[in-house]
Amino acid sequence: MLDLYCERTGPGLWAEPVNALTNIGFVFVAWLIWRIAAREQVQDSSIAAITATIMAIGIGSFLFHTMPGAITRWLDVVPVFVFQLLYLGFYSRRVSDLSMPVSGILLLVFLTAVVVASRFEDVLNGSLIYAPALLVICILGACHYRSKKAGPGLLLGAAGMFLVSIVLRSVDLRVCIHVGLGTHFLWHILNAFVMYLAMRALVVNLSTCSNR
Repeated sequence: MLDLYCERTGPGLWAEPVNALTNIGFVFVAWLIWRIAAREQVQDSSIAAITATIMAIGIGSFLFHTMPGAITRWLDVVPVFVFQLLYLGFYSRRVSDLSMPVSGILLLVFLTAVVVASRFEDVLNGSLIYAPALLVICILGACHYRSKKAGPGLLLGAAGMFLVSIVLRSVDLRVCIHVGLGTHFLWHILNAFVMYLAMRALVVNLSTCSNR
């Protein structure tokens, strides 16, 4: 048994009910973004791929928090970083209008940073691996705001919320003595909202580009 979170106090499928069930937020956000994309008339293969990845995040995390193990841990982690790569790639190409080589370099730098950060699993309860994503969304948010894109504050709002969610993930085990439930479930809830804000910024700007 992998005992990584405050809520889990023993074996069993429902030893982390709150951590497990809060993953429904990701599935709901995937559905909601697909509906918004339909309304904005930007339902294409890119949006389909990234919304499917958000749904996979919810399913993978649910499986890991009900059946923790080596395989389900990969199902929990991999979709998150696939989402990050897809989002950075789609945003840089279709909203920032960067060239393919420049976008490719950004993705390579980001992936390298993630690999380096993953070597420090004991730092911040394993949350250091999300530092590259936080830096990226802060930079994208600042550029998004300065260039007066549609929904100028969406990515900055997502960045602020992501910072709070990382803090909550990091302190989960430390607050066990005071809060038996822990704080990991809040990481799920806030991250679902982070993805909603980030995806809404992408969708509304794709809609703006298509209407030019």
